[in-house]
Amino acid sequence: MSGSQHSGTRRVWIRRGRTTALVVLLLVAVGAVSIWLAVRITPTQSVAAAGQDIQVGAVQPTLSLSGHGELDLFGEAIPTRPRFPGPIRPRLRLAHISIDSQVNEIARSSGHDTLEVALSRQLAAGWTRYCAWEILIAAGCAAVILVAVTGLGRTRPRGMLALVAAGVVTVVAVNAVGVYLLASGTPDALKHVHTLDDLVGRTPTQPVRAARGPALPDVNVVVLGDSTAAGLGNPLVAHPTALDRVCGRSSDAYAADLASVNHWNVLNLACQGATVRDGVLGVQIRGDQVVPPQLAVALRATKVSTVVVSIGANDMNWAVLTGLCAASPVCDDKASTAYFTKQLDAFNENYLDLLHQLATLPHHPAVLINDYYDPFGPDTRCLAKEGITATKAAVLGSRLDDLNSVLDEGARTFHFRTAEPSFDGHRLCSDQPYVQNTAGQAPLHPTAAGELAIALADEQALTAPGPQDRPAASPSPSTSTRSTAPAPSASSARSAVR
Repeated sequence: MSGSQHSGTRRVWIRRGRTTALVVLLLVAVGAVSIWLAVRITPTQSVAAAGQDIQVGAVQPTLSLSGHGELDLFGEAIPTRPRFPGPIRPRLRLAHISIDSQVNEIARSSGHDTLEVALSRQLAAGWTRYCAWEILIAAGCAAVILVAVTGLGRTRPRGMLALVAAGVVTVVAVNAVGVYLLASGTPDALKHVHTLDDLVGRTPTQPVRAARGPALPDVNVVVLGDSTAAGLGNPLVAHPTALDRVCGRSSDAYAADLASVNHWNVLNLACQGATVRDGVLGVQIRGDQVVPPQLAVALRATKVSTVVVSIGANDMNWAVLTGLCAASPVCDDKASTAYFTKQLDAFNENYLDLLHQLATLPHHPAVLINDYYDPFGPDTRCLAKEGITATKAAVLGSRLDDLNSVLDEGARTFHFRTAEPSFDGHRLCSDQPYVQNTAGQAPLHPTAAGELAIALADEQALTAPGPQDRPAASPSPSTSTRSTAPAPSASSARSAVR
């Protein structure tokens, strides 16, 4: 081979090498731009589960190999609690929440997964769909860009098709491999997200501050809680205030019984409909009345020695569960069981917050947590017209046991006392029920006799050896002796509160 031929071949190879390098650089640049554009313009994927409509997308890629995703919660961007592997991480946008409607929808069918599993599975599926769409859109962007570039360069049609095909294949391959290597762990991480709490965590509970108003130094026992503690359905307290009326506070409530028998000055702050968050620790709205946080008012009782708590039924939406049980063929179907489990998990966390607050009360009063009574006895014939059978009553009783187990476990953890009121022999359909029947003003709530039974259980719990095997310090009696409840001093205290 002559020198001129060798030189010409060398120039050809150099020219081909430069062309190949330019093509590779072009494909890399087009691929990077296409992926960047695809992440920005790929539509989010809608998923719906557990009453929550969520849009699943991706945050802009970063150089970090792992990090938090992002939750757009009604316009507020919040970092997710779980960390996701890879630079491509999910961005979730919450659009709608309606738990009750979703529960009702699932309750009308059978064979569904639990609500929590459905949510995690839908999130993982939404992320997978998003990644698939992102790969397709990135390929489309690459094709458009390469057609434009080759068109400007007046590339021959055959060369244009080859270059576009090579670009699309490259982008799809790089994108798919990238998603597999950098974001393949995201679906597994999303499968562990069962609730919004799992995504963003919970806001730390702020200590409740004392409500405005004068101190109540004469009060030595405070009752916090719901309609069971308020005595709903029984006669109202004497000279009721507006809040006494909306809360259903009764002169037959167990708080009044404790006050009457022991000559204690008892302040009953319980209110129908109260939950841990909306009632005990936070403001509760009853019609046009604003009920201040019960614990905030209790803090005005500067010498309180005992706090009695009855809470949990409204947190569990017990009335909804009971009504759903009565109307359904069975009570232990997957939907209602999942709903109960979800409510119990949420209550567990809120209850823990309440226990922390009670444990840090000034003067460290004794705390007594009341369990719930089982209103249903072995005889359910009087409830047949309501749809409650012996089997359904057993299911509801089992769920009450689960709720009471949470109450007891929390109390033991904080060395608080518990009381277990028993209505054995006096449940619904018995000759002398301690529970208001379905025709009463407050169905399934204690009668005056039932409230007295709770008071007796509280009395025994307060005088028995406590969690640390020592007698409880009984509340000091008020200076005035009372034969009926509420005592004048307790009435004045309630008036001062409102």
